[in-house]
Amino acid sequence: MIQQVGQLVIETRGQGLYEFTEEVEREVGNSGVETGMLVLFCRHTSCSLTIQENADPDVQRDLMAFFARLVPEDLDYFVHTLEGPDDMPAHVKAALTQVSLSIPIIDGRTVLGTWQGIYLFEHRRRPHRRQIVFNVTGE
Repeated sequence: MIQQVGQLVIETRGQGLYEFTEEVEREVGNSGVETGMLVLFCRHTSCSLTIQENADPDVQRDLMAFFARLVPEDLDYFVHTLEGPDDMPAHVKAALTQVSLSIPIIDGRTVLGTWQGIYLFEHRRRPHRRQIVFNVTGE
């Protein structure tokens, strides 16, 4: 059994989807695992992880527009506002999405579909340094 644990850092420039599939594939390749499982975990409460289409940038724009309408920043019933009007909406968006992903590994690579990419979904307006912990386990 092989196990590789590490951390990726993703610098964001504000709200948006930041693809980091290549970095993940590099870590999986370096691990020596041929068959196993990759677990990614986001160490934050105002961003999330998602697997989404990486061929058409309209998908990212539409996701951003959908979440902006679903959880707008001008809701007057939010109490947690010390860090700005985008803070509590960012927590809600993170709660509605995922902070952890599990992806199978076969033949030393993740088994993502043709148009699938791994993204950090930044819900805050200002730039952040986000930490993603990865665990590659297998044979």
